[in-house]
Amino acid sequence: MLYGKILRSPYAHARIRRIDASRALAVPGVKAVVTGADMPPVKPGTIAPQGELEIDMYYLSKLILAQGKVLFHGHPVAAVAATSPEIAAYALGLIDVEYEPLEPVLDVEKAMEPTAPLLHDDLFTRSLGGVSEKPSNIALHLQMERGNVEEGFAQADVVLERTYRTQMVHQGYLEPEAETAWVQPDGRIIVWCNSQGMFAHRTQLSILFNIPPSRIKVIPTEVGGAFGGKIYVRVSPICLLLSQKTGRPVQIVLTREEVLRATGPGSPLVAHIKVGARRDGQITAIQAKFIYDSGAFPGGPVAGGVLSALAPYKTLHMRVDGYDVVTNKPRVAAYRAPGATASCFAMEALMDEVAEALGMDPIDFRLRNAVEEGDPMPNGLTWGRIGLKAMLERARRSPAWTEPLTGPYRGRGMALGFWRGGTNTSSCHITVNADGSVNVTVGSVDLSSTRTGIAQMVAECLGIPFEQVRIVVGDTDTVAHTDNSGGSRITYSMSAAVYQASQDLLGKMKVRAAGMLGVPPEQVEYRDGRFFVSDIPDKFKTFPEVCYASTRGGGALQGFGSNGRLKMAPAFSLHIADVEVDPETGKVRILRYTTFQDVGRAINPTLIEGQMQGGAVQGIGWALTEEYVFDEKGVLRNASLLDYRMPVALDLPMIDCEIIEVPASDGPFGVRGVGEAPIVPPAGALANAIYRATGVRFYRLPMSPERVFWALREAGRNGPRGQ
Repeated sequence: MLYGKILRSPYAHARIRRIDASRALAVPGVKAVVTGADMPPVKPGTIAPQGELEIDMYYLSKLILAQGKVLFHGHPVAAVAATSPEIAAYALGLIDVEYEPLEPVLDVEKAMEPTAPLLHDDLFTRSLGGVSEKPSNIALHLQMERGNVEEGFAQADVVLERTYRTQMVHQGYLEPEAETAWVQPDGRIIVWCNSQGMFAHRTQLSILFNIPPSRIKVIPTEVGGAFGGKIYVRVSPICLLLSQKTGRPVQIVLTREEVLRATGPGSPLVAHIKVGARRDGQITAIQAKFIYDSGAFPGGPVAGGVLSALAPYKTLHMRVDGYDVVTNKPRVAAYRAPGATASCFAMEALMDEVAEALGMDPIDFRLRNAVEEGDPMPNGLTWGRIGLKAMLERARRSPAWTEPLTGPYRGRGMALGFWRGGTNTSSCHITVNADGSVNVTVGSVDLSSTRTGIAQMVAECLGIPFEQVRIVVGDTDTVAHTDNSGGSRITYSMSAAVYQASQDLLGKMKVRAAGMLGVPPEQVEYRDGRFFVSDIPDKFKTFPEVCYASTRGGGALQGFGSNGRLKMAPAFSLHIADVEVDPETGKVRILRYTTFQDVGRAINPTLIEGQMQGGAVQGIGWALTEEYVFDEKGVLRNASLLDYRMPVALDLPMIDCEIIEVPASDGPFGVRGVGEAPIVPPAGALANAIYRATGVRFYRLPMSPERVFWALREAGRNGPRGQ
């Protein structure tokens, strides 16, 4: 096996004038060098559907290896394969690249101006069904509109308008990207990757290299965290190019600095929001502009972010515009409820201000405007069964909200969160063993203890002990198509596939049991691990007995299932935070933190609480400490875990969880996805709590000690504790 290393751009924006790899190729042990010129051409507008997402493969090709221009600091320019990682790293320094530096575009609103330098000469704005005539840094403009906002604001007694800004953050997964590709002598390709979706990975490689999917086998490895950041291919195409040149497997493992500098962080946002409401608390109008910074290539989470911000609230009049804008920063990727954390921070902070202006309790204000089953959604669909009001009622009665909070510089805040939930395709294959145990092969990689949840569902469907179920994550050759693991879709989508496969298996086992019992299959029933004759319950064969018989002749017993078409199972969350602010340092200490979430049906409450707590922790980091810091040239200045400040255990309180169960309208178990919604409310809840502790509103994330300190000083509130 060979080892690969990637040469990255020292500029955020530059033309590549020349690349000379001759000195690198002369190093003993170096077997190949590749550049953007080695990438096969991809036709503009080539779109790869990836479940709920779409990927523009033309731009993805240019992201993998720069072609003509580098568009962010750390953009891959070339790669080396050598007999050791050390030789490959040494050879990188011998590749001569001549650049022509260009002015970087770093501010997302300035990037929208007609006079801004263009990142792409062939990027045109898709807007409301049309396409712009001139190239632009605006990739997409969408709009959600209902009623007449001018009429709605005319009906309002209170109108507030604010601007909010959020930062670029990283998912912070533990394991860096580590991938291997091998082009075998017969041309067939094997890829080992820690991707969130093996079939999506295969599709992307197939399009990028114009190779039939049947010639590519993707084997998923265990994934040490992803949170949306490992959906798009970045590393394996480079491994594949190097393997094509050498005929040997090539492995690339990114360093932590590379992960932070050049993979896909979460998208920053600038949000301009205006809300009007009557004295009775009814919202009359919402108008907003959400501008998402997608980094160097199109793909910001505009639709999900816009929908999530509007989702909890009834309003007859709204007009919301969303924009996807490119800048000279790393191309963003999904990050747990992509787009929603930023947009809901802005909306929830403003809704808190509106409630205060009306003299209303924040939860009562939200109850007054909460959507219910049958109400129209912002995107024109209709709400199914949802637990928003039940969750708000539970929170209003909770000691986390009702118990007094006293002391100087202490405050309590709350905020809502939402994620629409994923559906898409999931597949499942169940086989039986002679001892009555079963093997379940799935195509969803395990990101959030989903193997445990799937095993529990299989055990319940088949009426056998949990310990008798073994979950196996297959590969693209051994399991039917399954979409990405992400978007809070795995448990929900897999539940239908598991149920269908279990029913298929039990139907075949009933036929086998009927032969063993000497009766027609229609007379056989199954319950509690026994196949029995309808009118003679004492005449039965156990599940293990039928399994054993299948190994002695008559053909193997197996069940197949896919989820078919499911409706979304959206999930709402609510967080309450108690904080204490040190006015002398600006440090925010969280005293108490409580999460509420409608999970549909709790398959495994312990694992659900882990998801709720984990999402809250990441949201707390987003709110208080985490931030990409770029200099004026677009260079990331804090590309290390020492300088990129993720929260650690000492920064966090115990996080209490309240599970609400309002079964989803669709699916066999009534479950909802859990993983996305918990990251959404923390920033809003903490901003509102800090306001009540200090009297100062914050409109920008993160609310770091430095930012809080200077805001308090500007407001004249930096006195010692107790004053």
